[in-house]
Amino acid sequence: MKPLALLFLLALPVLALSMLTPLGPKTPRSARSMSQAASRFLASLTPAQRTRASLPFLGDERENWHFVPIERRGLPLSAMDSSQRTLALTLLKTALSKDGQQKAETIMALEDVLKAIEKGSGPVRDRDAYFVTVFGTPDEKSVWGWRIEGHHFSLNVTVKGEQVSSTPLFFGSNPAEVRIEHPMKGIKVLKAEEEAARVFLGSLSDEQRTMAVIDKIAPNDIFSHEKRQIIPLDNQGLSASALTKSQTALLRKLIGIYAGSMAPELAKARLTKMETAGWEKLVFAWAGSATRGEKHYYRIQGPTLLIEYDNTQNDANHVHSVWRDFSGDFGRDLLAEHLSESHTSP
Repeated sequence: MKPLALLFLLALPVLALSMLTPLGPKTPRSARSMSQAASRFLASLTPAQRTRASLPFLGDERENWHFVPIERRGLPLSAMDSSQRTLALTLLKTALSKDGQQKAETIMALEDVLKAIEKGSGPVRDRDAYFVTVFGTPDEKSVWGWRIEGHHFSLNVTVKGEQVSSTPLFFGSNPAEVRIEHPMKGIKVLKAEEEAARVFLGSLSDEQRTMAVIDKIAPNDIFSHEKRQIIPLDNQGLSASALTKSQTALLRKLIGIYAGSMAPELAKARLTKMETAGWEKLVFAWAGSATRGEKHYYRIQGPTLLIEYDNTQNDANHVHSVWRDFSGDFGRDLLAEHLSESHTSP
């Protein structure tokens, strides 16, 4: 199959939708820094390493994402020397804020905690089993992408010119709070995501709370899980249009925590896209207990985005959180735009 024909097939599911939903503002600084960082990283590799780290842009693997501890395509941190590892983490920094970078690196370090808890009874735990993959050729003219992924962390980036897509973005934490005797005892990586949601839930009136709480039992995991293509979930919950001014500020703060994991330019682009699609169309839903330490779940859904947070596994001490984009995951909206700009039929 010719590359353009394959590109058409990849973009087809969101081609019509992308014409209705905003792409968001351009992010030239991020796109440029990513291209430079990815090029430097690839240039530092041996031929054998580069074969592992560099894959074609078109094909199935780019959307083959996971957040469980399995072997992945790409080059793991464990197969890099210190200078190559520094370049890999420099690439990560082009997409994440200082806070996001700290979350990602702490999540990686939690593999040592799991190793201590499980004592060899579970999967292989390795803080260096995080894989870097570059899809296509990183430059300012082509459409290309990159991914850094391992247990409980997945960042999927697509770059087209001055535009950047950075979803799915997954942060997980097991344990959610480190309670064993360990140098990391007391660490709670995704504390802000939980606390801000609790403050917002606590601000609701009885009537609003009845709308927001959609189930007394929390689901076992996020609904979007590791699906490559997602569609909107049911619209149960409390609409942002029904909030007071102070409640609106609290919900904005919660969403800002998720966006704030990204580099400032990318965070602004995400929030602008959300606002353009209609702030009042956002819906907040909670499931499970509101009592601290018990199983709970929440989500924020709008025309363009889905944020999910779930803490139910391991006696409510195991968090999964994700930001998805209905038309923009894996840069599908950018691919659709690229196809329309080509004015060429497959």
